[in-house]
Amino acid sequence: MIGTIVDTKELWETVVASLVAGVGITASFSVMIFSLARLADLRRSDRPLLAAGAGGMAALAFIVTAGGIILGMVVMLSK
Repeated sequence: MIGTIVDTKELWETVVASLVAGVGITASFSVMIFSLARLADLRRSDRPLLAAGAGGMAALAFIVTAGGIILGMVVMLSK
């Protein structure tokens, strides 16, 4: 009997999960930075409604970023 040296299914799942996590966390952090910059610009130009929308988008992006990081830590520490 020949044993398997590399479990390709597990390896493929790891590659896909790391790619999705890396791109997803980076994208959500970028959206947060962009939204905070728009918030500052809109507050300076006295547009409070749009500034509130940009602030809400920044808060949502922060929640997604923090949630992804926490989820990744929980998964890594549980194995």
